[in-house]
Amino acid sequence: MRIIFFIFAFFVSSFLFSQNTSVKFGLLKYSGGGDWYANPTSLPNLIEFCNKELQSNIFLDYMTVEPSSTEIFEYPFVHMTGHGNVIFSSNDVENLRNYLMAGGFLHIDDNYGLDVYARREMKKVFPDKEFVEIPFNHPIYHQKYDFQNGLPKIHEHDNKAPQGFGIFIENRLVCFYSYECDLGDGWEDADVHGDSNQIRLDALKMGANIISYVFEN
Repeated sequence: MRIIFFIFAFFVSSFLFSQNTSVKFGLLKYSGGGDWYANPTSLPNLIEFCNKELQSNIFLDYMTVEPSSTEIFEYPFVHMTGHGNVIFSSNDVENLRNYLMAGGFLHIDDNYGLDVYARREMKKVFPDKEFVEIPFNHPIYHQKYDFQNGLPKIHEHDNKAPQGFGIFIENRLVCFYSYECDLGDGWEDADVHGDSNQIRLDALKMGANIISYVFEN
């Protein structure tokens, strides 16, 4: 598995900024009835922003991928969102665990209502791991853009401060969970939620930080 990780990491770092080859991102299509397809314009907008501001070369169209599919290994970054129930099968659990241990990265963005299900299902993936809160001085908040207070607040849900949580394997962050923040809403087209330009820019900058962190660590 360690050999696979190094091969995967080398592939990702080599091709993110290549002028000839585009890295592809995945959107996780999970079972359980939750709306995994929420925020359809968010990833395209984030990718476009990263390609412009980070000079990355990410394929503009994201790919839908199921957690049990071997195709997930083609995508160094996979995004998961929604409002409702999530169920990972035993095959989902094993494959997703192997993907993350091999160098893949999962970003879970709570679109409000996902929290209890995301935590429950990720506990199946890593029974011996817990989500730990990411401190404000962590590099993920200080890549190209500096977020001294951690995640920006994009949409109000329960009058709580936004929090970033993570799962680590041997000190490597493999899953970043944005909670009470709703980054994905901020990445969407301006007319979808009517957010201000500044709020959308903050969301995109934080998204770019996540992408930058994934490919530099």
